[in-house]
Order: sequence, then structure tokens, then C-alpha cells
Amino acid sequence: MITNAARDLKNFKPFTQKTLPKVEPLAYGHRACQGCGEILALRLAMKALGNNTMVASATGCMEIVTTSFPQTAWRIPWIHVAFENAAAVASGIEAARKALKRKGKLPKDNVNIVAMGGDGATADIGIQALSGTLERGHDIVYLCFDNEAYMNTGVQRSSSTPYGAMTTTSPPGEMSIGQYTWKKNVPAICAAHDIPYVATATVAYHLDLMNKVKKASMVKGPAYVHIFSPCPTGWGCKGDSAVSISRLAVKTNVFPLYEIIDGKTIMSKEIKKPKPVIDYLKLQRRFRHLDEKTVTRIQNHVSEQYEMLLKKANA
Repeated sequence: MITNAARDLKNFKPFTQKTLPKVEPLAYGHRACQGCGEILALRLAMKALGNNTMVASATGCMEIVTTSFPQTAWRIPWIHVAFENAAAVASGIEAARKALKRKGKLPKDNVNIVAMGGDGATADIGIQALSGTLERGHDIVYLCFDNEAYMNTGVQRSSSTPYGAMTTTSPPGEMSIGQYTWKKNVPAICAAHDIPYVATATVAYHLDLMNKVKKASMVKGPAYVHIFSPCPTGWGCKGDSAVSISRLAVKTNVFPLYEIIDGKTIMSKEIKKPKPVIDYLKLQRRFRHLDEKTVTRIQNHVSEQYEMLLKKANA
């Protein structure tokens, strides 16, 4: 795919604290859990996109808590689709609008077409629809709200669940440390499709998150934003800790912040003196069973992955 995101972003003006938009496409009154990091991330993303937006939402926490019939928290066009096909539905909406514009049945305006899902709907069940959408070059924004498990159905492990974490389907015991595979690197998978824009974000840095979502909406072609979204209920952390744990994930290099624009990796926040990973792990009950040997293994893996990312950024 031939991309030129740098050209598309030439007139990009970042949000500042003083220029935050007043619009709230996602209303209050939803039914998210106390301290939910995902609903905060979704609200920020929607503020960045504005009211001129259409959303295809996969089954998951955000679908459940925002649309309990007969009520809805959405103030913009929104459709609930299956677990696996949010990207496919969004690509169909984009293709239909393109055809209607050619026929003169729709004005030639710019509407943000958004697909959204959790890590299960993105990294597992919906990976084929996402891959096809990216490969075909549909002009959509895909938002992955990553809370690292299937939280809506009872905290089952996904391929985005971190190594060693306890879930209801990866319980620790004499023969198990919990989740036994490393977290799938979905941003790298998406970047391998040679799309114009890929980014990671978290609620701890709200302006960074909003600016990346805004950039994603400005580029011509598919864009992917992977948003770290703590779940106090599933992670076993304090209800007021979503922002602080997100910040610690960045400062320990567990979740680095970066962009990939036209194939070039750009660090958003380079952590030269990272905090030890144990500072992050010890705040969550899902890691309370880990021994020193396992923590060391996780620390080494995090350090190795971050060094690889820096090499790409410095290439």
C-alpha cells in the first residue's frame, strides 16, 4: 500500500488543555464499572473524533455498558455488530458511502468511520476481519481498547493477556504460573500491513491519546490505535487506579507509547530510566502469585522488547 500520512498530517493542530473540544459524543449515564479505564479511553477518543462520526462496535464491555435497552449513551450513529466483524462492517459502511458519493446521493463530506473492539474482538476473534480491512486499504479508524482479557464474559484470557497473569481460564497452581504465553503485539501486526498510521496510547496521557486518534482520522486509508485500558474489576486493582497504573505501565516500559507513520517508528515518550516492572505488577492481584524467578523473566522480556522498539525508532 502506498501511503503518505505525513502529507495528510501537514495541517495537524494538536489539542492542548485549553483547546479541548466541548463535544461529548459519548454521554454520561452509562453502566461501566467504578474506575473503568476503558470507558474513560472511549470518551477521550470520541471527543477527539467529534460528532461527525459513525461507529461500528464489536460485542464487548463498551457495547454492554453504553446500550442497555432501551437506553443508550451514544449521541452519534452507532451500530452493534458481532464479536468478530467490527472492521468488516466499518469497511462496508466506508465502501457504501464512497459509492453513494460517486452517484451524487451523498455530499462529498468527510465522516469518520470507526470500528472499535476490545482485545478479544481485535487480537483473537476479529483479527481476520481487521487484517482484511487493512489490506484492502479502507479509509477507517480502528480503535482497540485493550484491557488484556475477555472481561465482559468473566475475565477469560485472550492472546493479549500478559505472561503470568491470572484469569478464570489461566489459573495459577502447581502446574501453571497463569497465562503462559507472551502478549500478542497487535500494533506490529497492523504495521506489517504497510498502513499509513499506527499508534499506542493510554488514559494516563490524555492529550497524547486524543491527538493520536485525531491523527488517525486525518490520514487517508486505514489507521489503527491501540489503547491500554486498565480494568480494576478484572485486574484486581483499586477502583481509582486506572490512570496511575496506566502511567506506571509506560514508565516501566510494559506499555511503550509510539507512532508508526508511513512505516517510520517514532517514540512518543522515551523512558531512559525505567522503573522496575515489579512496581507495576505488585499493584494488581492478577500477578500476586508470581515468584521472583518469574518476575525476573518478565523484566528481561520487557527490557528486550523495548530495546527492539528503540532500534526501530533509531533506524
